[in-house]
Amino acid sequence: MEKPVHHFTELFEQLGLPADEASIRGFIERHAPLPETMQLHEAPFWSESQAAFIFDALEEDADWAEVVDHLDASLRKQ
Repeated sequence: MEKPVHHFTELFEQLGLPADEASIRGFIERHAPLPETMQLHEAPFWSESQAAFIFDALEEDADWAEVVDHLDASLRKQ
């Protein structure tokens, strides 16, 4: 069985964040770059539930893991 493919906008919706293109771009511009030593779920701007979702998605290699990795990469860019 294949995992569903989630889009970037869906991840932002799942996290309870505005999911339009301008809002996503603004979020990344405000919070990037994350320090290389900081794991994504440790970033100070997440709520407890957002951080738990991100941690679980990656830890369990859930169907959200690929798009969470994409967010992580986006927040690492200078």
